[in-house]
Amino acid sequence: MDRTASITRITSESNVSLSLNLDGTGETHVDTSVPFYNHMMTALGKHSLIDLDIKASGDTDIDVHHTVEDIAIVFGEALKKALGDKRGIRRFADVTVPLDEALARAVIDISGRPYVVCSGEPEGFEFALIGGHFTGSLVRHVMESIALHAGICLHMTLLAGRDPHHIAEAEFKALARALRVAVESDPRVTGIPSTKGAL
Repeated sequence: MDRTASITRITSESNVSLSLNLDGTGETHVDTSVPFYNHMMTALGKHSLIDLDIKASGDTDIDVHHTVEDIAIVFGEALKKALGDKRGIRRFADVTVPLDEALARAVIDISGRPYVVCSGEPEGFEFALIGGHFTGSLVRHVMESIALHAGICLHMTLLAGRDPHHIAEAEFKALARALRVAVESDPRVTGIPSTKGAL
């Protein structure tokens, strides 16, 4: 089954074109117009093994928030579209990823019911300016936007961390590795992995 999706979303605030392949090798071509976000979305593709092509622009002269949010929305929508009826997937994943002093844990359920719990980030992280444009608060907002539009239950817990760059990157990589496991085909699963018969 072809598990790919391509979506373009144009608003007065941003222009986003995104395509992905869940059964890729982690090949990425990412130009979000926000340098640190390029780094994070490249890491997300690389470590999830999801091929990811993103081209985006927006009103970053005002703030990067709109462009960052809209890319996360489109990524979530594309993920949901590529998963189809979710037949044969592993569905659940629990992954812990270190980055130097930072340690992040992502637990996900591709349940069709969006829910997000983020905890453990140090006080003041939301105000940290990473890479000159990207605030720490955007990390949680990206996670929430992806989960809401993909229909994923996500628990992201920061277990340790001091440097804002390391914290953000550990969280993105934890999400990536969790997605890699959860969207993977499980040869032992026949049909849809739910007692309801639908996800």
